[in-house]
Amino acid sequence: MLDQRPRIRCWGIDYGADTDPALARSYDMLVLEPDHMRPIAPLRGPSALLLGYLSLGEVDRSRPFFAELDASGAMLKPNPAWPSARMADLRAASWRRYVLENLVPAILATGYDGVFFDTLDSAETLERASPVENAGMIAAGISLVKAIRSLFPRMFVMMNRGYAMLPEVATSIDAALGEAMASRWNFAEKRYEMASASDWIWQATRLRTARARNPSLSLLTLDYWETGDTRTVADLYARERAAGFSPYVATLALDHLVREPEA
Repeated sequence: MLDQRPRIRCWGIDYGADTDPALARSYDMLVLEPDHMRPIAPLRGPSALLLGYLSLGEVDRSRPFFAELDASGAMLKPNPAWPSARMADLRAASWRRYVLENLVPAILATGYDGVFFDTLDSAETLERASPVENAGMIAAGISLVKAIRSLFPRMFVMMNRGYAMLPEVATSIDAALGEAMASRWNFAEKRYEMASASDWIWQATRLRTARARNPSLSLLTLDYWETGDTRTVADLYARERAAGFSPYVATLALDHLVREPEA
């Protein structure tokens, strides 16, 4: 882990290929898509962290390595919310090997300071739905996260949700993200909506429990809303900050940086 963890006050996500450099340099930390062929140095602010996106629980068909992993048997059923993505079998030696020997080293070689683990919830979804067929999926996810930390001890690691694994890996990561904490996209009704108070408390409790295990753990939130509604967006920022989290609010696409509304 990093010897000196920066304080993350302002952070963002941009999976698009045309990140605004001037805006990017105003953030303490950015999560970016590492497959875009571009220099990342112009996007780095003073003392800022740049993290490369890494989906550990799913692989989109557009990824150049999808066919190889599918042929190895590591790809399972599609994600109903994102049909182009197939869930990964975290128990598969081929997937584990590809992550450790190819994906993480490639991100670091590009100049990123660390990685952002996404879609680990898929392992829990698979195991809960089919406890016998998918037995050990959650344990395999825990093992993979710990193996990544062991091989790359100094890089910054941020994990999205993955709450079934979080208690066991809290000391192996530097930041935990609560996605769709206060607001979210309703896939069935195709609209943004506020999460219930109980849903917010459910995530907040798990994030805080993780920090009790690792007091240096940074806790961040990602909420989704129509960015033209600046009053609601500002309220979301205020709510999450008041609870002690570092927030970011954007649209579901996450394809460009969205500036926080001015107070």
